Amino acid sequence: MEIKVKAVRGMRDLLPQKKAVFRFVEDQVRSIVSQYGYLEVGLPVIESTQLFSRLVGEGTDIVEKEMYTFADRNGDSLTLRPEGTAGLVRLANENGLIFNQVQRFWYAGPMFRYERPQKGRYRQFDQIGVECLGMDGPDIDAEILLMSARIWEALGIEDNVTLELNSLGDLSSRQRYQVALIGFLNDYRSELDEDSLRRLSSNPLRILDSKVPDTQRLLAGAPELSEFLDEDSRQHFGGLCEILDQAG
Repeated sequence: MEIKVKAVRGMRDLLPQKKAVFRFVEDQVRSIVSQYGYLEVGLPVIESTQLFSRLVGEGTDIVEKEMYTFADRNGDSLTLRPEGTAGLVRLANENGLIFNQVQRFWYAGPMFRYERPQKGRYRQFDQIGVECLGMDGPDIDAEILLMSARIWEALGIEDNVTLELNSLGDLSSRQRYQVALIGFLNDYRSELDEDSLRRLSSNPLRILDSKVPDTQRLLAGAPELSEFLDEDSRQHFGGLCEILDQAG
């Protein structure tokens, strides 16, 4: 009896018409980002698992639940890349492109996450990313947002895109917020789901990503990070909003 081999669940074929759409999108992005000085780089599809554990975070859903991880014939733990930023940082560091330098890069290609497949969501998906290294002012944030707006216009979807802004602040701001969040959640330990209880001691900020309805309702009453931003973070966010307002 002949057994038909089909595409793996969560993966898909791109027939010529669909592939042409992907190519059009990538061409539009390439044209626009190059005008801002962003240079294209290629990143490996496979990286050391340790890279994502360190840069994405041990307590994240990506690292804990969604990565395609395997041991090669040497016993090394490798992972199909679930996102591009970690690989880009490794590329820049490994090739001496970080210290005392400003670098603008962009990349495109397939990423892999073991999620539940549904309409519009696949376990292999394409991602386009832009990264700027060596700049930390609000002007570079504004540059990327305004560049993105031009891309939406070039693709003819600007009327279907909205922008929501917030600020995570600096490390000290997040640390102060984390203390307050832990204090709040400790009063509701009996109502937290298993994952959130575990993260309360390892990576409490990841609890904010919980998709459990009861936990989401509980978090509606949690302290807000904006209340813990230091003055530099407030000025950074205010400067970004001002630049965007001026740009219209």
